[in-house]
Amino acid sequence: QVQLVESGGGLVRAGGSLRLSCAASGTIFRINAMGWYRQAPGKQRELVAMFITGGTTNYADSVKGRFTISRDNAKNTVYLEMNSLKLEDTAVYYCNAIVTNSGLISISYWGQGTQVTVSS
Repeated sequence: QVQLVESGGGLVRAGGSLRLSCAASGTIFRINAMGWYRQAPGKQRELVAMFITGGTTNYADSVKGRFTISRDNAKNTVYLEMNSLKLEDTAVYYCNAIVTNSGLISISYWGQGTQVTVSS
């Protein structure tokens, strides 16, 4: 009963910037963590960045220093600001949230994904 809706994907030139958004809605007691994974064709899904409730953030080594994750708790929304984009950043980016419901059960939810394509 939780829906994650991503937006902001698209085509961008190498060296450019893009900002992704993910809004969570539905039956939510608490969001324990919210962030982004990505998957390129022929590759496994990998963690990009995660915002853990309380303020802790985790980044993949490949994006650290270039990407910034932030969260608006009032809107149940997480953002990913991507700067200095590289060709290898091309992938489908998936929003992920670990949500505790009213029954105090924690479940991992996934968005549909948004395509990010970096061109030369």
